[in-house]
Amino acid sequence: MSTKDLFATRASRMKASEIRELLKLLDQPGIISFAGGIPDPALFPADGFAAAFQNALSTGSQAQALQYSVSEGYVPLREWLVDHMRQIGIECDLDNILITSGSQQALDYLGKLYLSPGDTALVGWPTYLGALAAFNAYEPRFDRLSINGNRGASEYAAAAGEGAVKFAYLSSDFANPTGETVDLRGREALLDLADDLNCAVIEDGAYQALRYDGEAIPPVLALELARKGSIEACRTIYCGSFSKTLSPGLRVGWVVAAKPVISQLVLMKQAADLHSATINQMAINEVARVCFDTHIPMLRRIYGARRDAMLDALQEHMPDRVDWTKPEGGMFVWVTLPKGSVGADLLARALETVKVAFVPGQAFFPDETGANTIRLSFSNSDEATIREGIRRLGEVLRA
Repeated sequence: MSTKDLFATRASRMKASEIRELLKLLDQPGIISFAGGIPDPALFPADGFAAAFQNALSTGSQAQALQYSVSEGYVPLREWLVDHMRQIGIECDLDNILITSGSQQALDYLGKLYLSPGDTALVGWPTYLGALAAFNAYEPRFDRLSINGNRGASEYAAAAGEGAVKFAYLSSDFANPTGETVDLRGREALLDLADDLNCAVIEDGAYQALRYDGEAIPPVLALELARKGSIEACRTIYCGSFSKTLSPGLRVGWVVAAKPVISQLVLMKQAADLHSATINQMAINEVARVCFDTHIPMLRRIYGARRDAMLDALQEHMPDRVDWTKPEGGMFVWVTLPKGSVGADLLARALETVKVAFVPGQAFFPDETGANTIRLSFSNSDEATIREGIRRLGEVLRA
């Protein structure tokens, strides 16, 4: 008997992350990478973290920092998050917040909580690859979430067949991979659809703080709160993260939801890893309190200039019949190549001939369509490097 014969059926749906595999190729010298959607490490508040860890390990704090802790998360950090969520229009209290090991863990828990085999998850087409991987383990069907389209609840329900529509997942601001933002009308329409389907909404707020221009739009959960008056009456679950703002390496994210949802997620946390690393939560809490309000404007200024450099370079160097999104924030530009083009083939040529890397778009589609799309990230390259990389990419496309 093969070892694989003992695996659960869900194991057959687990695939290697195309992005993670691609990152292994980027150690070659001279590569200009637009691949990983990662923050620039030069912009991490390293001095603040050095002081925070030193304080956490000082006499009087080290016992707490190095000890087991409560599954819900470090109380001072959750108190800071209560205030932070209030600032973006979401009134909640301590018991509405769970600290997770990155927002990726939150997506895994939510897939486990809501999805039985054959149930339907509504997602963007394309959508965040990490969400597909997290949900896929629980053997759902995926259906295309068309917020401003003409599909009604009855059509979604009919497409779901015997399984129920359990949730709609979206990143409402500057989505990974497209960089697009759902407008106010779309957010309100999503809430109407969720009420009609009696399903949850999972709002991924990973990039919410990184707006460079345009008017901020209230989160979906804030809009639902305005309708229903209390978070306990809301079906929307907000997932936040410090990975794109303070540090991805510490793996600190959070979930905000009605208490019955949080209570179930806490049980999963207790069964999985007991709690997120206490010392990391303590460090994030201190750094957030000291510099979050000044750090974010700095990130917006620098990343915004890099986005502008990429958009200007695309305009200058891309051949005809190549289109791209114009994001108001986040880290990504989504490029659509002429029909018949294959992003994976372009990547192979670009790496070989001009040493430029990016992510082919096909992996972001549940049905593996979208072969003629690619994702470019501008967050981890300076403006001169971005301009040169896009010039080289345009050269390959023209050839």
